Amino acid sequence: MTPQSLTLGYMPGGPPAKWARIWAQRHPDVPLHLHPVAAADAADAVRGGVVDLSLLRLPADTTGLAVIPLYEETTVVVVPKDHVVTAADEVTAADLDDEPTLIPLDDVVGWPDAPGVAVEYRPETTGAAIELVATGMGVLIVPQSLARLHHRRDLTHRPIVDAPTCAVGLAFPEGQPSVLVEEFIGIVRGRRPGSSRGTPPPPKRTAREKTLAKQAARAAAGKIPRRPAKPKRGRR
Repeated sequence: MTPQSLTLGYMPGGPPAKWARIWAQRHPDVPLHLHPVAAADAADAVRGGVVDLSLLRLPADTTGLAVIPLYEETTVVVVPKDHVVTAADEVTAADLDDEPTLIPLDDVVGWPDAPGVAVEYRPETTGAAIELVATGMGVLIVPQSLARLHHRRDLTHRPIVDAPTCAVGLAFPEGQPSVLVEEFIGIVRGRRPGSSRGTPPPPKRTAREKTLAKQAARAAAGKIPRRPAKPKRGRR
């Protein structure tokens, strides 16, 4: 029996507003429930059946899951507005080499060779780390969406041009997806309403086939072309 609703997990910084809006337009009778999950718990939420599918940050333990890569996020550094790096529109890793850097316990960047001097104290969440950046305790390296999510008037951020990007994917249980999961995947991939996955395009017609089709259309409309008159024979 086809389920009558779909539950989508999403982590901080990954609001699925666009896809949820398209879903509501195409399937007004099938609710799409949006379920917030911590970035570290997204995969487990799918495996445990808490959600039918979920956005998640990669790399991650995706055992038992199928994952569709969606997009790559720019990595940025969050700093106070009067910080020296704000003099430029973008920075390099070398620009941050001597900066005290906060690394929260829920860090999602996973940059082994990240620049800066790690602050010994590790706040529990990115939100808490943002508060500490505002006090001048250090800078914070995060995906751009998290910098925007935790925006403060006294802080700003700059892209790090040589930093690794932060990948986001869509995870769902391995095996044949349900009808609704397959439909949501189609929305994410940009398929149009009513399109069928994997349906090959019709073969192109030959010139003769096009001519015969035109003649058939004319005949159906009562416009059968007259046969050309035979040439008259000359008198002997």
